[in-house]
Amino acid sequence: MAQRIVNIGLSLGADICWPIAYESLFEALDLDIRLGGDRLNFHCERVTIEPFDLRQPVKYDVVIDRLTHWYSISREWIKKAILLNDLYVYNNPWSIQANEKHTSYAAMMRLGLPVPDTWMLPAKAYAHADDLEPTLRQYAKMFSLKEIGEKMGYPFFMKPYHGGGWRGVTRINDLADFQRAYDASGTDLMNIQKAVVPYDWFVRCVGLGPQLRKVNYDPSAPLHDRYTMDIDFLSPEDASLLEDTTLTINAFFGWDFNSCEALAKGGTWYPIDFANACPDSQVTSLHYHFPWLIKANLRWSIFAAATERPMRRNLDWEPFYKVADRDLPPRERLSEYAKIAHERFETEKFRDFCRSHLGHLDELAYEFFGSDKLRDAIRQKVTALFPAHEIDEFTELFWSRVQLWREQEGARGDENGF
Repeated sequence: MAQRIVNIGLSLGADICWPIAYESLFEALDLDIRLGGDRLNFHCERVTIEPFDLRQPVKYDVVIDRLTHWYSISREWIKKAILLNDLYVYNNPWSIQANEKHTSYAAMMRLGLPVPDTWMLPAKAYAHADDLEPTLRQYAKMFSLKEIGEKMGYPFFMKPYHGGGWRGVTRINDLADFQRAYDASGTDLMNIQKAVVPYDWFVRCVGLGPQLRKVNYDPSAPLHDRYTMDIDFLSPEDASLLEDTTLTINAFFGWDFNSCEALAKGGTWYPIDFANACPDSQVTSLHYHFPWLIKANLRWSIFAAATERPMRRNLDWEPFYKVADRDLPPRERLSEYAKIAHERFETEKFRDFCRSHLGHLDELAYEFFGSDKLRDAIRQKVTALFPAHEIDEFTELFWSRVQLWREQEGARGDENGF
């Protein structure tokens, strides 16, 4: 029996609490797995930022990446490691660079998902470039915000065509709002999108591989309260549709980890924001849902590393387009997309792996999320974000919400592998 060391790297930015939780449970799992004639031992470490020779080998089997979406040197190291060293990384760095809200809207419209009506506007202002002025003078067509607003119909939302964290998102109720928001947009390219109001549900469905978590989301609440603690709040039909939508989007773009926002109105779910290069992972936003994320991250990264899951360098959209071009009812078409996603995520192979090798994670997680080490990790993150006089209050708030998870979900564990 051959011995193999499986290495997982964490490529981190300002992350505090989730790496502590991940590493603590990773160590507690004490993995010693027999797989395919090999005996696997596991090692995890944080990836450093340094100069690199393009031909130098890479020690990692899997890297969980939290930097590629904004930090160039890490992005280029990861791209080199995929191309030269067969590294598996999530998320796909080319998809993160090339796809943003605008592209994801267009792609999902092509697949027939009910994305609300969406326009793109030329930038209000431009950085100077030698050829820009003659180009705009000859080819930039004058347009009327008044006419566009009337065609779209109020209200709608204006938001940057890429980015996250609600940066630059503005509700437009009338022409005056539209003019104000556009004038303030500067050099950003902006989408405008028809508002789905009033809506019945606003849900974020988080996907990590084939693992899915549906969260009732309140965008009007303070940041620490936007992820509500509701569970089992959707009908089986609605839950299934959101799961298939999330799987479709994530598999299409090569995103192992992504969150998809959708609004329900009149029996239809409208996907509105589903290109999140770096989804929420901190206890200060996820709180009650934080343990689910850590467990899901552990399972998927360990599975991908142990099974030497190959990186899909080519996103390969044609199978989805072939389904889109068939004459199928919308729900049946979405189910066909989800079948492709399950194949790409190897859902049943992953489930068998979790049953066979990670069955002890539930008990270890229940213990860890009630530990002093977790409480201290929460305090570290709160200290980094909140003023001094609020540290005790918010540490206790997030701690108590994790304890509620332990009581309601952690104590019974996850059924059927994950």
